[in-house]
Amino acid sequence: MATPFDDDKLHDECGIFGIYNHDDASAHVALGLHALQHRGQEACGIVTVDDNQFYIKRALGLVDDTFGDKKTIESLKGKSGIGHNRYATTGETHLRNVQPLHVDMDFGGFAVAHNGNLTNAMTIKKELVSRGAIFQSTSDTEVIVHLVALSQKKTVQDRIIDAMTQIKGAYSLVILLKDSVIGLRDPNGIRPLVLGKLAKGHVLASESCALDIIGADYVREIKPGEMVTLTKKGVISQFPFAKKPSKFCIFEYIYFARPDSFMENRSVYEMRKRIGEELAREAPVTGADLVVPVPDSGVPSAIGYAQESGVPFELGIIRNHYVGRTFIEPSDHIRHLGVKLKHNANRAYLKGKKVVLIDDSIVRGTTSRKIVEMVRAAGATEVHMRISSPPTTHSCFYGIDTPRTEELLAHSKTVGEICKFIRADSLAYISIDGLYRAVDNVKRDAKNPQFCDACFTGDYAVELVDNINHCGGDKVSVLSERKKS
Repeated sequence: MATPFDDDKLHDECGIFGIYNHDDASAHVALGLHALQHRGQEACGIVTVDDNQFYIKRALGLVDDTFGDKKTIESLKGKSGIGHNRYATTGETHLRNVQPLHVDMDFGGFAVAHNGNLTNAMTIKKELVSRGAIFQSTSDTEVIVHLVALSQKKTVQDRIIDAMTQIKGAYSLVILLKDSVIGLRDPNGIRPLVLGKLAKGHVLASESCALDIIGADYVREIKPGEMVTLTKKGVISQFPFAKKPSKFCIFEYIYFARPDSFMENRSVYEMRKRIGEELAREAPVTGADLVVPVPDSGVPSAIGYAQESGVPFELGIIRNHYVGRTFIEPSDHIRHLGVKLKHNANRAYLKGKKVVLIDDSIVRGTTSRKIVEMVRAAGATEVHMRISSPPTTHSCFYGIDTPRTEELLAHSKTVGEICKFIRADSLAYISIDGLYRAVDNVKRDAKNPQFCDACFTGDYAVELVDNINHCGGDKVSVLSERKKS
């Protein structure tokens, strides 16, 4: 359920959660999905298993709307289950695309939930269809199901490994079988997955904040290319894929993850503050009166910027957190009111002030322009925009919903032109090296970047097979141009 007032942001990918061997499995999965709601608001689903019987509930909408009643939770029986929050990056928003996907195979039930995006799914699907396969959804995740079903390997684990060796892209998976839960992370580790411990069982989740809500103890990150099987014997770990360089998505630190999560043993909140500090060093504003975040994602970086610069921090913009539910399909008149439905200026603190606005990114620029205008209308004498990420110049193909490359403002405009477009007095982004210094205390390795930063640089970590074979350069036209040069 994406609010139309967020269409100028990069959208979160998906959230996944799994639990093995707990009496209240379905309730804990629902709570875990609630903690991960920020990663996907269009749809959600839970699958549980009890004595070889699988129980399924999937729906469009938010977690509380779907799993907020006792009757629904009690209908999902069993001590093990997996769940998924969806924001569509491939496939339309229809119930048939809602995960977890569940099928019956020769070895029994099989359910899978996926965070990420497979870059060769279309190519594989075309081949499978030519061989007689019938697809029930347009989700790239269903390709995994077909490959597991067709594998000739003996064990379920080996069939999953066989399937995933044919897959390219970014993925974290949780898989539910009749007697176990499996977690799997792509060899580059682009998408996150963590392991937790709860009573006699174990938990898998996209972020550590989902462990906190159920009182689970954080154990560790699932490592890039690692497959873990949760069984009565404990956690069985294996590394069945060829080792590749780690390419964790750096945008998780900037925007996607909840600030109270830990990723790659780093506090997301602390990383965002450090990004703000670095931004203050790189792009100070002489004589500024206030540092004001664009809520909510701009808050930690604004705190860091204020602390480093010595300029007071104030909540000069207040966010209405209920606009998504209140205006699901607003009229043209309501849409025209735009940003005021979601953000309102705190006039008492803005009037007569030279303001530094901190936001996490500029995508199309329309929201940034409205916010600058709103702050000016509230009486600010100057408005200086500072962005806690480098310019977003390239589309993402690894599970983040981004506009086509040509729709990204920074793809075709200089910083000066963007500043003029959003009508700010000045505009500055953190540099790519500044971002790396803030997150990892290193300089970016241009030949082998330590993170996936393709949305800023066009250095794609995994081959974009489908876009080369099927899309005629659509979102990836810039990549083709880079290869020619």
